[in-house]
Amino acid sequence: MLEIFTRPPEKSPIGSYKVEVISLSEECDWDQYLPLEIQYIFKNYPEYKEKIRKILAQGKAIGVRTVLRTPENILRAIHTISVHSQENYIITWLPDLLRNKHLPKFIEKDRLLAKEHGENLDKAVEIILRDRLRFKRLILIDEENIGIKPEEQRFITELSEIIYPLVIDYSVFRVIVDNARERTKIAQSIIKALFIVGPIAHFLEKFAAGIGKVFAASADDILGESAEIMALRGSGFGWPELIKRGRILIPVFALATWGAFEVEELIQNGNIILGGIVFGVSAVALSLTTAIQSLFMFRNNLNKLIQDKKISSKSKWEIIKLSIAQDFTNPARLGLLLGASMAPFMGIVGSVLGLMHNGWVLAVIGSTESIVAGITVVFAGRINEWRFKRKINFKMRQIKN
Repeated sequence: MLEIFTRPPEKSPIGSYKVEVISLSEECDWDQYLPLEIQYIFKNYPEYKEKIRKILAQGKAIGVRTVLRTPENILRAIHTISVHSQENYIITWLPDLLRNKHLPKFIEKDRLLAKEHGENLDKAVEIILRDRLRFKRLILIDEENIGIKPEEQRFITELSEIIYPLVIDYSVFRVIVDNARERTKIAQSIIKALFIVGPIAHFLEKFAAGIGKVFAASADDILGESAEIMALRGSGFGWPELIKRGRILIPVFALATWGAFEVEELIQNGNIILGGIVFGVSAVALSLTTAIQSLFMFRNNLNKLIQDKKISSKSKWEIIKLSIAQDFTNPARLGLLLGASMAPFMGIVGSVLGLMHNGWVLAVIGSTESIVAGITVVFAGRINEWRFKRKINFKMRQIKN
């Protein structure tokens, strides 16, 4: 649970890992304290308990090395394939490559595009396949320095084959989670900007009622849109495609600004709830439009993959589901949508409580989607870890007949 605080903050070209070790034969009886992988072996193959006990009694130790953060070379390889051949998609090819070694489909245009950017698609695939089993490894440690025998090496190989399903599951989990983490950094910086928005909005509202509301409603949306553009750029979308979004975003921003100006008059005329709703909607209009546009961009890209026969044909509903799933591999994107849905209700609460002249309250309401996105990002890692451990525990209950 505390691993999140012990992982190195800086990027590492080789990743970071932990090693859990059992070195005493008596530990074999402490099931609840053993690494999950060893518990899995004992649960499904009880006969190996005595074999492991015996090898531990001979001065050896068995360790489980687990990569906690995907190495940079793998993340770069994934980015190369995603951007230059798979229309910025991950989930349509990466899990199958890691689990079954099914190669993503490339066409000549993809290889030429990658070459123009100094990348090699085939080499990127090779890097992922080469390192896909390194995320979890059983290691034999010679504690007494008496040497490791060939039969002991073969025994560890046997154990590694037993936990192979867990190794593959963890590889898929780790890579997808870390790839998503790379795309949430900008969203976190938006939340930090809230501490600047608050004082400015408070100052403006104190001396010019109404102006502060406009600033608080629009500042976070502008920051959010900037972050969204940079995140989509990082995912491989080009500037021409992103600029096209302005044709819709500029009118939406103008309408949201006008709505924020109307809030003060609505409240003064006694339309308290309506004023709160208008402020909340104005605060997230740009973010919500951006979210919808992003889904359409992923949908269009999925149709391109189908046209190029890189993936099988899908129904309209399957295309929508895959587009949403790909977009929401980034937990910040999911959080932004949830927050945008909550903003009108937050506006009603602030208006009913008579807090719509407090700059801090305006900043919080105006930044609801960023705050929810930040919370989602923080807890997404823990939720994903919990879900993966639950999956392992389920496998452990499937005792071999």
